[in-house]
Amino acid sequence: MATTAEIFEEMGKRVAANPAAIAGLKANFQFDLSGDDGGTWHVNVADGKAEVGSGPTQANVTILMSAADFKSMVAGTLNATQAFMTGKLKIQGDMSLAMRLQSILG
Repeated sequence: MATTAEIFEEMGKRVAANPAAIAGLKANFQFDLSGDDGGTWHVNVADGKAEVGSGPTQANVTILMSAADFKSMVAGTLNATQAFMTGKLKIQGDMSLAMRLQSILG
């Protein structure tokens, strides 16, 4: 399984390859991942470009979950809605932006 850093690196490539997915969007997303291989990551979107990196940001939306659950969600073995409903995924901030994040990075 890929490391968290590798997953975010791949996210950056996917977003760069599909600029239409972020057209007109201006938002900062922060991921606070706990446990082994956890950490804080961000995806900042503005002007049709996305900057993905490690560390905190002035977030409009913060995603809180374990790194293991995040990896499962990215791999498709954990449904984001199910993770949210069972408390494995917590969202702070603008829920509509959080829902849009799934389509941007999915």
